[in-house]
Amino acid sequence: MEGEKNMKATIIKTDEEYENALSRIEHIMDAKPNTEEGDELELLSLLVEKYEKEKFPLPEADPVDVIRYYMEQRGLKAKDLVGIIGDKSIVSKIMNRERKLNLQMVRNLHLKAKIPYSLLMNEY
Repeated sequence: MEGEKNMKATIIKTDEEYENALSRIEHIMDAKPNTEEGDELELLSLLVEKYEKEKFPLPEADPVDVIRYYMEQRGLKAKDLVGIIGDKSIVSKIMNRERKLNLQMVRNLHLKAKIPYSLLMNEY
C-alpha cells in the first residue's frame, strides 16, 4: 500500500496523488520532528495544503461553519462528531463556539472526516 512506504514528495496534481499523500500522512502522523519521517511529514503537509487551496478554494469561513457545511453535505449530526473531536459535551461547546478546536481535533477532523486542514485553521 502506498501509504505505508516512504513516498517520493512531488507536487500533487491528481486526486490519486492527493489520496496517496493523505494515506502516507496518516501513517507517519506521529513522526518526531527533525527525523527523516518528521521531515517527510512536514513536506507532505505543505504539498497537501497547496493542493487543497487550489482544488477546494472557498471563501474564508470559520471552522465551525466549515464543519457544519461538511456535516450537512454528508448527512451527519453533531453526535457523529463524538469520538472525532471529543465527548458529547466538547462537541456541543465546539459547535456553539464556546471552545476552540485544538490541534488534535483538527487532525481528527482532517483524517476521519476528510475536511481539508486549510479550512479548519481560520481564526474564529
